[in-house]
Amino acid sequence: MPRRMLLLLLVCICASSLYAQDLAGIEVHGFVTQGFLFSSNNNYLTMQSSSGCAQWTDGAASISDSLTDKLRVGIQLHMYQLGQLGGSSVRVDWASGDYRFNDYFGVRAGKVKTVLGLFNDSQDVDAVFLWILLPQGAYPVDNKSVFLSHLGGEVYGYVPLGSRAGKLGYSGYAGQVNLDLTDGYVKQLGEEGLVFTTAPGGKSYGGDVRWEAPLTGLTLGSSALVEALDGTTSAGGIHVPPFFMSAQYAEFKKGRFDFAGEYRRVPASATLTFGPESFPDPVDQREWYVMGSYRLLKKYQLGSYYSHYVNKALDTSLPANYSKDWVVSGRHDFNAYAYAKIEGHFLHGTGLGYYTANNPNGLKPNSNMLAAKIGFSF
Repeated sequence: MPRRMLLLLLVCICASSLYAQDLAGIEVHGFVTQGFLFSSNNNYLTMQSSSGCAQWTDGAASISDSLTDKLRVGIQLHMYQLGQLGGSSVRVDWASGDYRFNDYFGVRAGKVKTVLGLFNDSQDVDAVFLWILLPQGAYPVDNKSVFLSHLGGEVYGYVPLGSRAGKLGYSGYAGQVNLDLTDGYVKQLGEEGLVFTTAPGGKSYGGDVRWEAPLTGLTLGSSALVEALDGTTSAGGIHVPPFFMSAQYAEFKKGRFDFAGEYRRVPASATLTFGPESFPDPVDQREWYVMGSYRLLKKYQLGSYYSHYVNKALDTSLPANYSKDWVVSGRHDFNAYAYAKIEGHFLHGTGLGYYTANNPNGLKPNSNMLAAKIGFSF
C-alpha cells in the first residue's frame, strides 16, 4: 500500500469521527476499500490474479458545503492502486459548484460528474453497490476516471407530469475529457507502442432523460454522449473523430428486490499513427446486462447478473472480440460503516479486462474468478 494511501486511510479514519454529520452545512464523506482477485488461466486487470493478488486498494474523501440555500460547492479527492494501474498521486474525481434555482432547473460547473446510464455518476461510491465489479462493458473499473466526470458544465432538473404520469428528470452537459495517464486505455496504447506523457483528450457533450413512472420503484431512461479524442507521442498518435454513444436502461425496486438492465452501443473509428504509417482501429461495441438482487436480512444481500459484450466491427467468433460474464455476489454489512463483499465470475471470452504485458503466454478463452473486498465508508 503506497504511503499516500496510508495517509488517506488515516485521514478517513479520523474524519469518520464526524459520522458524516452536517456541521453548519459542511458534509464530509469518504471510503477506503481493499480488494482481492483470484482467477484461473488468465491474469485480470493488470494483476497477477492467477496466483491470487491483493494489489487493489482504493480510497477517496469528499467535502461539500452549502454556501446559500441554492448554492453548494464540493470536491472529491481519490487515490487507487489496481495492479499496474493507478499509483501514489492524488486525483480530483470531481470539483464543482451547483446552483439550483428551483426543483425544475439547476446548473453545475467545474469538473462535473457525467450522467450516463444507470450508474456512471455513482460508480465512484463503492459502498452503495452489492457488486464488487459492475458490468465491465459499461463500467470498466480500469478506465473509470475518463467516464466519471468532465471539465465543463451541466444543466439539470425535474419536470412533474402529474400524479398519473410520474416525473421526468433531465440533464444536458458539455465540456472536455482527458484519459488518465495511469488508467487502462493509456496502458493498452503503450503496449501497442504509443507511450503518452501528455494525456489524450477531446470535447464531450451529451444528456440524459429518465422517467420516474407512477408505478413506484420503476425508472426508465436513455442517455447519449458524443466524444472525440486526440493525442500525440514521439512515436505517433491517436485520432478518434466524434462518435456517438447511446445507453437505454431500466430499474425496478420493490421491497427487498432490485432489478435492472441496460443496453449500450459505442461505434467509433479510431486511427493509430506510427511514424508515417496509419492504421485503422474500428470499434462497434455492443454491451448489455441484466441484474437482480435480494436483501435477505438487514445486513445480508445476494444477487446475480449476466453481462454480454461484443465488438461487431471485428470477427465476433474470436474470444478477443467478446466477453460473457455470469456473476453471483454476496454482501455483509457489519454496521453502518464497514462491509464485506464476495463475488464469483464465470468469464467466457477475453474482450475486456486483459492486458498483454501480464499475460505473456497468451490468453485462454475462458476463466473463472473469485473477487473479495472489504470496505469502510462514512
